[in-house]
Amino acid sequence: MISDETAYRRYLDGEPKAADLLVEKYGDALTLYINGYLKDIHEAEDLMIEAFSRIFAKERPITGTGSFKAYLYKTARNLAFRYKKKHRLGFVHFDELDFEPRSDMLADTELYRSERSRQLYDALEKLKAEYREALYLVYFEDMSYRNAATVMKKSEEQITKLVYRGKQRLKAILEQEGFTYADD
Repeated sequence: MISDETAYRRYLDGEPKAADLLVEKYGDALTLYINGYLKDIHEAEDLMIEAFSRIFAKERPITGTGSFKAYLYKTARNLAFRYKKKHRLGFVHFDELDFEPRSDMLADTELYRSERSRQLYDALEKLKAEYREALYLVYFEDMSYRNAATVMKKSEEQITKLVYRGKQRLKAILEQEGFTYADD
């Protein structure tokens, strides 16, 4: 399998099928990520398409972001912020945004079907928005701390702290709700 950056370079070199690989790989997950902001799956799909369109239309090498995936998610995040601001006619407060797809959006996925996963998603919804987004990007999207920092416009050190504190808070929430660990 070729890397994202190689696929993007191939697209820039005139191979349109390379763009299809990237859309196939990230389209659904990116839509769910955007939907965490908007709570409107149809608008999220539109913004996912717009995020890819903007990247493909620019046709310039991705630099300073760490990876194609980080650049894509950062673009989508910015589009979601603009959309929210435009449709609210006011300032978008960071704590009001919900970054994790709601539990009912994940009902059809294999992961969500187990009781443990349901407990995890319910607990994630109770986290502070910044913790939830950092954990989502690092653990659900498999981004490095550097790439998550790029997406969230924070330093790696800030992401490290958000992930650490988020995991500590998540553990406390799960324990309060009687979550039992597999190793027990």
